[in-house]
Amino acid sequence: MKYHRILLKLSGEALMGQQQYGIDAERLMQYASEIKTVAATGVQIAVVIGGGNIYRGVEAEAFGLDRVQGDYMGMLATVINSMALQSALEKLEVSTRLLSGLTIQRVCEPYIRRRAVRHLEKGRVVIFGAGIGSPYFTTDSAASLRAIEIEADVVLKGTRVDGIYTADPEKDSTATRYDEITFDEVLSKNLNVMDMTAFTLCKENNLPIIVFDMNTEGNLQRLLDGESMGTLVSDGKPGGRDGRKSLLDPKQTLLQPLVGNQPEQA
Repeated sequence: MKYHRILLKLSGEALMGQQQYGIDAERLMQYASEIKTVAATGVQIAVVIGGGNIYRGVEAEAFGLDRVQGDYMGMLATVINSMALQSALEKLEVSTRLLSGLTIQRVCEPYIRRRAVRHLEKGRVVIFGAGIGSPYFTTDSAASLRAIEIEADVVLKGTRVDGIYTADPEKDSTATRYDEITFDEVLSKNLNVMDMTAFTLCKENNLPIIVFDMNTEGNLQRLLDGESMGTLVSDGKPGGRDGRKSLLDPKQTLLQPLVGNQPEQA
């Protein structure tokens, strides 16, 4: 396996399958099966999933709602999707933990960095719900931040397209896919990979991003087996698809000033 610990970012809209809204059971079980296969190899997996199949906070103002209220509604939508994914994984006998940026004690644990890392070390799939628990931040930002906090090797962004293109491949038949691209090139070419906050977090912390097609069965396993697919976004230095740990001092601790002295959790 190329990576020891990964952060898998999934789109809420992808859970709709061929439906207009909600959760498609077949797509949900496909994702759960893919995650189970990878987890069985010993790779530590954390997951962040969006809530766009239920509600998107940025749409609140269009309906005359308060944006902050809308964002909290969107966070609750991500918790619903996270609970669905957790249930699907447990149906496949995969040990999971759901940690939330909002305090919802009856259905999930509050997010504590040390507890999340401990769960990963015990081989549990960790699902991060409710974003970072604050409005005005997307689930892409939550994925980037959580990946940095748990010192993941890479962010894998599963989408319905097989990478980053020069233009929207669904609108421009001449668009070509990048195999690899640097953070600076993404910015200079104004390519849409993640929102700017999420992308900047990855760039400043040397955290590689791989955008790939998650909807094709087996792609996640093939990617982690070393097969070149999707588009790698990195700083362009040697190491590339071998992950961030080849680029940084292995003794370096990311975000140390932000961690604080939280108690160890079982």
